[in-house]
Formats: sequence, C-alpha cells, structure tokens
Amino acid sequence: MHRRVVVTGLGVLCPLGTSLKESWKAVISGYSGITKLDGQEYETLPCKVAGIIKENGCKFQLSNHFSKSELKSMAPATGFALLATKEALEDADLLKCNEEDKLRTGVAVGMGMVDLQDICSTYEGLKKGYHHISPFFVPRILPNMAGGQISIKYGLKGPNHSVSTACATGAHAIGDSFRFIRENYADMMVCGGTEACISPLSIAAFCRLRALSTSFNNMPEKASRPFDKFREGFVMGEGSAILILEELEHAQQRNAHIYAEVLGYGLSGDASHLTAPNPDGSGAFLAMKRAIDNSPINVEDITYVNAHATSTPMGDAIEIRAIRKLFNNNIGNITVSSTKGAHGHLLGAAGNLESVFTVKAIEEGIIPPTINLTDSEDPEINFVPLKSQKWKATRRIALKNAFGFGGTNASLCFGQFM
Repeated sequence: MHRRVVVTGLGVLCPLGTSLKESWKAVISGYSGITKLDGQEYETLPCKVAGIIKENGCKFQLSNHFSKSELKSMAPATGFALLATKEALEDADLLKCNEEDKLRTGVAVGMGMVDLQDICSTYEGLKKGYHHISPFFVPRILPNMAGGQISIKYGLKGPNHSVSTACATGAHAIGDSFRFIRENYADMMVCGGTEACISPLSIAAFCRLRALSTSFNNMPEKASRPFDKFREGFVMGEGSAILILEELEHAQQRNAHIYAEVLGYGLSGDASHLTAPNPDGSGAFLAMKRAIDNSPINVEDITYVNAHATSTPMGDAIEIRAIRKLFNNNIGNITVSSTKGAHGHLLGAAGNLESVFTVKAIEEGIIPPTINLTDSEDPEINFVPLKSQKWKATRRIALKNAFGFGGTNASLCFGQFM
C-alpha cells in the first residue's frame, strides 16, 4: 500500500492577482490579466502583449517586499517563488514548523528559463571590466536557486530538488514531490514552479519561433484564446504558484485543511521534434494514461481535464486528439478547459499555477472557464466557454496536463478527498 498524499496549502502570485483568493476570484469570473507591453524596446516586436503581475494597478515591484541586499542575491523568479511559498505555508499553518518536521519537509521548485535580462546586462558589465560582475551572478541564474532559497529561509532539510523541463516544469515538480512523499522520502513537500521570463529578448526569441500571438496588440485581453478557431499563438506570462503536499496521516494528525488528494502522476516523451508535439498526440495520451494507471481510479471516474492548451493552432488540436483517444466513447461526459486565456502561458510556472486552479475547482465544485472561446473547432466537447460552470459529479476527479519543448510531458491526477 502506498502512502496517500494530499494538498494542504496553496500560494499564488500571477497576472490575475497577488494571492490565492484574488487569483481564484479573477479566474472564475472570466477576468483577463493580459495587458499591453509598454516601452520603446517592444515597439519593433511583432508581439506587444503579456501577462504581467500587477499590484494596486501598477507593475509589481519586488523592492516593495525585499530589501536591496536580499534582491542582490536573487533573480526575480526566486523572489516570486519566495512570496508564493510564504502564502502557501501560512495557508497550511506551517510557518512555525517544528525541527522534527523540518527534517522531513522538502522543496521541489523549478523554472523553465533563467533570467535572460540579467545575463545580457551582466555581459554588458563585463565589457566595462571584471569588477563590474556581481559575485551573486551565478547563484542568480541557477535554476535550482528558488528551491535553494526557500529551503534556506525556512530550514527545510528534506529532499532539495529542482526540475527544468520547459513548460512542464511545475507539473513535474508536483509529481516528483508526490512520489517523494508516497515513497517515504518526506512527509511534506513545498513544490511548484516560478518564472520571470518577460523581456524584449524572450519576446523576440519566441516571435522568431512564430509561437506568440501577434494580431491582438490593441486588444490584449483577447490575445490568448485556447481552443478557439482564431487562436494564433500563446501569450507569455510571469509569476509563481506553490503547493504544500503532505502525507495524509501527518495532515490529519495536525488537523490540516485538505483541499484535494493527489492520486496519480504520469510522464512521457514525444521523441518527435524540438518544439512541436507528436502530431498523433501519443505523448500527451501516454502521460494521461500513465497518470491514471498510477492512480487507484479508472478513466471513467474522471470528469474534468484542465488542459495545457496554450492557444497555439497545432498544440491545442493535438491535445484534443489525445483526450479524444483516451476517453473514447466517454468524451461527452468530459469537461475540458484552459485558464491560459486569462493569465497567459507562464512557461515553467504554468503547470503548477493551473494545478492550483484545478485543486480549487475540486474543492469548490466550480470549473474555471476558457475565456475568449467564441468559436470552437470541436463543438462536441464542453470547453466551458466564457463563463465558469458548476461541476456535478459523485466525486470530483481531474487530470492536469503540462507539455514542454523537447517533447517532455506530464499529467497529474487530482481528486476530491474522501
């Protein structure tokens, strides 16, 4: 018998809000956090929209939350992760964790891309001389430093793990943490992903890949449109989301609030192309099937899929192909939605942010909508267009998909705790 794993804490910092409560309210209300990119450096780029974190109506400033000395040693993505972690630990009532629990509490937080802006500015500094290079430059750009700083700040001495699997990063971090607890390497895990990827260089680079939306620069809130016939590319977003996973008996002994249970975890490789999914959908299908096979439930028990669906013409269609293959004749009983229409694509922090929304959907019985979906290519499937819907099921069980460049795929199975 495997140990059971539950979710007992959530923390969010994203284009929809600076807290779990604010972000969840925004996503189920159909609000869009996508805005126009201001600045001369973006004027010549084909894409001029992104999902930027805002606080009190202005661009979020880490300097309002950390001292100058603290900011010298961390990348923006690390700062985002620390803030989301604080909320998650508060939510789980674990800020004052005892020393025994700290030995059995680990961290698994990754990022998809390091800070390109920091690399560029540091290289410019090198041209002026060796002493213009910060001694913190290397720690700032290491992908595992968000997890490292969290571990150091809270004295967590369990597994210290970081993954960087492009846009599947956050989901892999949650899945790996699930395994650490289930296999008795830890009793609790702080897990998720973080990303601070928006810069002229990253926008230009993804434009060159023809991956971004470019036709809605004057209507940014309409740019990200998963599953819609007029989708043309994703919208980049930034932020972090952190989940606290905990062994069931440990959570019950301290009377922790249980949001949902993690039931299974599946991984696969497309073995096909650098950036494009396998056209037959086999990679996505295998990840989902393996998540179910890894769980105590059957495919018929699932009634919701929180899709990866980034709003690219090819990717969305291939994922739907895989979902159709998995559920076969039961497709009419499945609800599918993507919240990326609201917050954009957070790259390495996408799977974990959307896992938070999936967990909240399970807890509250509300399925978040796919905003901007006005004309579906597959009218047989309920994509929850424009408005959230009530989730009617005997037991609410969902799959959460996340796929990344290089053909790396992850699928998580979450269920209502019973």
